[in-house]
Amino acid sequence: MEASIFLAKFWGWYLIIFFFILSFNPTRIKQIFEDLKDQKFLITTSFVAIIIGLLNILFHNIWEPSWKFIITAIGWISLSIGLALFIFPVATTKWLEFINIKLVQVLYVLLFLTGIFLLNASYELVPY
Repeated sequence: MEASIFLAKFWGWYLIIFFFILSFNPTRIKQIFEDLKDQKFLITTSFVAIIIGLLNILFHNIWEPSWKFIITAIGWISLSIGLALFIFPVATTKWLEFINIKLVQVLYVLLFLTGIFLLNASYELVPY
């Protein structure tokens, strides 16, 4: 299986699962932001985001106007947020919390639609 298809399936399922977790238990997002105030959790989270972002970029850094760009963007976003959390923890946490408060419903819908789109691209259920 090529890397693009594998990562489309991985990120598609991850985004759909994450959407349902946040939809059925919205207090989880508040808990995550509370946990980000703990330095051990913040360092661990930033390292995981950096590792996931780097692995995603190393295996899939395709800059073409297709669904493959979404996978590349996810990798770069993960790496950027991980680095920002590690280098500027307080400012990044406040920024992420502000974005979440203002755009929470938009973010949920984008998670769901991006997940559906990536799963459709990988499984080719509906031709486009």
